[in-house]
Amino acid sequence: MQPDEFIVPDDPSKLRDMVGVLMSELKNRDIKITDLEQRLAGMNRHRFGARSENANQLNLTLENAEIAATMVAPDGAEAVELTDIADDGAPRKPKRKPLPDHLERNETVLTPSSDSCGSCGGAMRRIGEDATEELEYVPARFIVNRIVRPRYTCGGCERFAQAPLPSRPIERGRPGPGLLAHVLVDKYADHLPLYRQSQIYAREGIDLDRSTMAEWVGKSTTLLTPLAEAIARYVKRGAAIHADDTPVKMLSPGNKKTKTARVWTYVRDERPWASGDPPAAWYEFSIDRKKQHPVGYLDGYLGWVHADDYAGYNDVFGANKASEMACMAHVRRKFVDIFDGTRYPSGQPALIRPERLA
Repeated sequence: MQPDEFIVPDDPSKLRDMVGVLMSELKNRDIKITDLEQRLAGMNRHRFGARSENANQLNLTLENAEIAATMVAPDGAEAVELTDIADDGAPRKPKRKPLPDHLERNETVLTPSSDSCGSCGGAMRRIGEDATEELEYVPARFIVNRIVRPRYTCGGCERFAQAPLPSRPIERGRPGPGLLAHVLVDKYADHLPLYRQSQIYAREGIDLDRSTMAEWVGKSTTLLTPLAEAIARYVKRGAAIHADDTPVKMLSPGNKKTKTARVWTYVRDERPWASGDPPAAWYEFSIDRKKQHPVGYLDGYLGWVHADDYAGYNDVFGANKASEMACMAHVRRKFVDIFDGTRYPSGQPALIRPERLA
């Protein structure tokens, strides 16, 4: 109802009708305001909430503070070690965990320079010992496995004989399996690019060009493909699968920018219901988030799929397809948005009950 239409009628029945219309408009306006407040709260949390980048930056700040707190003071006195503060205000010394038993131990025994007492000249006898353990690091080192295969010939028929070369990860290549595993773990698990690995190896006097290691990675990928396919088949034999995707930055050659790619993860873990089958995780990569990827990966799977509300999974479910298992965590987020936007006490049970069920 527009302001110029707001004319109070003399008829009581028309007045009641006008009040009803105004109350309806006011209710709709309140609903719209509440909806906008909830959306704004969700957008603010998404924009300014805790992110992994912020957490990493905080860790770097804490590291710098800890380093500064343990540096030697200018006057030569050692700075106070950064520790927790006890209830009485005194610094609490950190508790040291014992070093693991599986580590190799090199023992050095230090004895007095003489077996006789320096005061009276009497014989010294051992009554105990004090042991101090320090953790040392031996840098990784390169070794060369030299495979020698002598050639033999028969003195009678001049036939040659030689032992066959054992199977190697890359035929006619130099890298051993341990070196290949190290390069792959550094690149994919520790996010260390190949050119940086090349610089690290150069300090050891080893010339490994980035392009050479790139060839190793490509051939190792081909070598590991049957294993990845076997893991995928094993995961899809499970009664239930947990599915999710993670955005990753991918270089876009020619554009001097990055684009958002996806790593799709499918997990089979039946340990919560006392299954003896081991858990496994199956990964797939795509350059975008189109629905064709999860539909193709889960083609033929007839079990339960535990996933979020991504619309790309809609075609995964249906008759003669997988069955949907909704994610309680994602459902709870909707209640969190409502509670953060309204602060209605009645919304708290919806936040507490899923945690108790978990």
